[in-house]
Amino acid sequence: MRRNGTITVKAKNIALVAHDQTKAELVEWVAVNEAALQPHKLWATGTTGRIITERCPSLEITLLKSGPLGGDQQLGAMIAEGKLDVLLFFMDPMTSLPHDVDVKALTRLSTLYNVIFACNRSSADFVISSPHFKGDYQRTQRDISDYVQRPV
Repeated sequence: MRRNGTITVKAKNIALVAHDQTKAELVEWVAVNEAALQPHKLWATGTTGRIITERCPSLEITLLKSGPLGGDQQLGAMIAEGKLDVLLFFMDPMTSLPHDVDVKALTRLSTLYNVIFACNRSSADFVISSPHFKGDYQRTQRDISDYVQRPV
């Protein structure tokens, strides 16, 4: 629901993504928080989603493509279209990846569109324990009209 530049959300659209070296940590986190995630609409990039589904079959997860094969761009489109509320992306800061530019784009889009972005277990714990996670939340949208209407 959108009112005066804000979006009110109760059941959230949540994306679950992890680099290879952090997939096990994300899967464990999801298993611990399975009940809290149950009422929300979950999305995950290919391999991560498949592993989570095997571990937590009670969760309904929409699978996207694997991150490097276009899943990151699918998530970026969801953010730009206002269809994603939370991005839980467990990153591995110690490994250089060929799709680092895609990850940077997701970080930029999450910031631009004011989407909650957790990049590790600690930040994900804070997100899921917030009273906003279970209830309504009005996410303010950044005014980008000056940019959109700029002369080119």
